[in-house]
Amino acid sequence: MRRFIVNLFVSIFMALGLTSTAYANSALELLKGIEVHGFASSSYSYNFNKPSDNLNDLRVYDDDDNSFKFDTGELVFKKDASNIGDVGFRTDLTFGFSGPKTNKSTGTGGVTTDDDFDLQIGFVQYNAPIGNGLLIDFGKFATHVGAEVMDGYDGWNYTFSRSFLFNFGPFTHTGVRMKYAVSDTIGVLGMISNGQDNQTDNNSAKGFGGQISWAPVDNVTLFFNYFGSAESQTGDTNNTSDLRNFYDVVANIGICKSVSLNLNVLYGSEDNANGRTLDAQWWGISGIVRYDVNEWFSLNFRGEHFDDKDGFRSATTQKLTAFTLTPEVRINNNMVVRAEYRHDDSDATPFTNDNGVGTDTQDTVAFNALFYF
Repeated sequence: MRRFIVNLFVSIFMALGLTSTAYANSALELLKGIEVHGFASSSYSYNFNKPSDNLNDLRVYDDDDNSFKFDTGELVFKKDASNIGDVGFRTDLTFGFSGPKTNKSTGTGGVTTDDDFDLQIGFVQYNAPIGNGLLIDFGKFATHVGAEVMDGYDGWNYTFSRSFLFNFGPFTHTGVRMKYAVSDTIGVLGMISNGQDNQTDNNSAKGFGGQISWAPVDNVTLFFNYFGSAESQTGDTNNTSDLRNFYDVVANIGICKSVSLNLNVLYGSEDNANGRTLDAQWWGISGIVRYDVNEWFSLNFRGEHFDDKDGFRSATTQKLTAFTLTPEVRINNNMVVRAEYRHDDSDATPFTNDNGVGTDTQDTVAFNALFYF
C-alpha cells in the first residue's frame, strides 16, 4: 500500500512537471513573435514674437517658446497577426513633456510644463478567416484621418511642427477597427469608436469612420477618409444627433526617385456647434514636397491653408496660412537631426507678442533630434 501511494505521488508530480513544461514551452513560443521598439525625441523652439505667455499660438506639440524639451519617449511591444487565424497585440507606452500631455486631451494646445504618461496606442488584434483575412483591432488606435501622424519608431512627419489640419483634427479613437485588402491595390477600413480622443465615451453616441485606399500605379497612393461623431459641447450626454464630420483625402505621389509629394485636403462640419444654432464649417489644404539630396540629407517644404470660416476650430473666425522649411540630416540608421523655420499668417490677430498684444504673424525656429530602433 505504501509503495502504491509513493508511486501515485511520483506520477502526479511527473504529470504536473510535464504540464508546467508544456505551458512554459507554449509561453516561450508566444514570446518569440513579440517585437520591442523604442523612440525618443528632444527639441528646442524659439518664437521671434517673444510671446509674454511663452507659448507658440495655435501649435500642438511645439507650443513652448524658448525652451529645451524632451518631447516624448516611447516603448512599443507588438505582435502582428500576419496570417489568417493569428492573434496579436500592440501597446505604445509614452512619457514626455509634449506628446503624451497633448494626446490625452483634445490636441488644441496646452501648457506642457509637466511631464506625463500615456498609453498612446493599445489594442488586441485578430486576423479573422474571412476572404483574404479580415484584420480586427479592438482597443485604442491612431486616427486614419489626415496625412500627418503621431511620431513613433515606425514613422514620423517630414516636418517637426504639425500642420493646422493635424492640430484641429482627431488624434486617436477607442473602439473596434476592421481592415480588409480587397486586392493588391485596394483596401478598406471600417471603425466604430467612442468618438475622437475619448478613452471613455462622454455621451450615448458612438463615432463611425471609414477609409478606402487605392494605389492606381506604383508611385501613387490615394486615401479617402471619413469620420463622424456626436461631440457634445454643452455637457449634454444624450446628444446623439449633432455630428462633427471630417472628410479627408490624402495623396502620396512619387515624382521621381529623389522627389516626393504629399497632399492633404480636409473639409469639416458640425451641427449646432458650441450648442448654438450655427452649423459650423471649416476646410484646409496642406502639401509637403520632400527632396532627398543624397543618402544622408533631405529638404522638406510644407505650405498650408486653413479656413475656419465660423471660428469653431481655432476659436477665431480667420484664414490661416503657413510655410515651413525643414532640413533633415540622417546621422546613421537610428538617428535623425532636423532644423526648422516656420512662418504663420492670419487675417485676424490670434498670435501674441512680447507685450501680450495680438498680432497677425508668428515666426519660429526649432531644432529636433530623433532616435529610434
